[in-house]
Amino acid sequence: MKFLWLFLLLFPVFFISAQALDPSSVVDQRAKLEAELAGLEKEIEGFRGLIQSKQAEGQSLQRDISILDAQIKKAQLEIKARTIAIGNLQGAIGQKNQTIGALEEKIDREKASLSELLRELNELDESSTMEVLLEYNDLSDFFSQADSFNAIQESLQTSFQKIRVDKNQTEEERDSLEERKAQENQLRGLQELERKRIQEREAEKKRILAATKGQEKAYQGLLNDKSKNAAAIHSQLFILNGSSAIPFEKALEYALIVEREVGIRPAFLLGIIAEESNLGANVGTGNWKVDLSHPRCAKQRDVFVDITSRLGLNPDAMPVSKKAWYGYCGGAMGPAQFIPTTWILYEDAVARRTGNNPPNPWNPLDAFMASGLLLKDNGAGARTHKAERTAALKYLAGGNWATPSYAFYGDDVMGLAQKYQDQIDILSKVANN
Repeated sequence: MKFLWLFLLLFPVFFISAQALDPSSVVDQRAKLEAELAGLEKEIEGFRGLIQSKQAEGQSLQRDISILDAQIKKAQLEIKARTIAIGNLQGAIGQKNQTIGALEEKIDREKASLSELLRELNELDESSTMEVLLEYNDLSDFFSQADSFNAIQESLQTSFQKIRVDKNQTEEERDSLEERKAQENQLRGLQELERKRIQEREAEKKRILAATKGQEKAYQGLLNDKSKNAAAIHSQLFILNGSSAIPFEKALEYALIVEREVGIRPAFLLGIIAEESNLGANVGTGNWKVDLSHPRCAKQRDVFVDITSRLGLNPDAMPVSKKAWYGYCGGAMGPAQFIPTTWILYEDAVARRTGNNPPNPWNPLDAFMASGLLLKDNGAGARTHKAERTAALKYLAGGNWATPSYAFYGDDVMGLAQKYQDQIDILSKVANN
């Protein structure tokens, strides 16, 4: 009867129960967390709308403190939402691990079954027909086992195919798991940025309250002092990533050139450049050989070398950003933080408008112009809050711009744009007096 048990061994039933991998308690918990996450997203959107409406009001102590309070609460809710998202992700990773383990066990068992079958077949091939017949007292037993043997032979190829399918499925599960791990790292990185945002806004709120002692008259006096001190606004440093800082006056000059050429609001462009410099500082200074080393970055490496070669620059000496949490490749260049393959798409258009041919991604004017062109392509030329915020999110994430985890970027850019618009308005008021 040995062929019969081999047949059963070869085709064991392995059923990966969804109930075993995802018990009802886990399902219920996940549904609860998803509902809580949806509620948090609704609250976040409410604070986002409040901030936008308050920014449309005239400057007052109550307005500006209300904006800061809303920004702080929104950031706190975003951290809470992200913590829930990370928890859900970790649960999904655990399920993937269980699935992969079950599939690998199935493959190992089927391989063992096939090995045993091949061993038995080899023994049969080495025995004469008469020797095999002598093992059976009843010929009917022999023919019954022979039928089982034939069935096993016919199913051999099917089993091999099944193993290949299972192996491919396992590899797909592993790839999915790696993507989920990358997402988790991304979420953790964003969470750290949000903590920094809260600290900055809380410090700003304390500074305003300390300077004014909560009095509207004192706050208006503080605003008037700012208006009188236009020279300080002109000369304050505008930090750039990958290039030396420049006076705000020079940054505004470049932004006005971009506005004339492509129609992007100067304060919004300054918000984008400032946010990109902030993100660049968070990921640190990279090295193109390291941060473009992933196999998927081969095209970026080639283009980076081409750009620096045509500019007569040493690629090893040029600052680039490290690989960020949301991609395989680093290598973002200069104030606009363009990756090499995106930069070359805009080279000709930048050259026509700045006169620099080839344009240099580390040159502030070229970088501002490239940023403006990309923002225009993303719809920022409409100059509405919605259009600009959406363009900002596309600047960061491309087709994934609507992902809730990236919302902080659009909000930060619009907050910075408001800050720079206030400064531009002060300069305009002083210039017209």
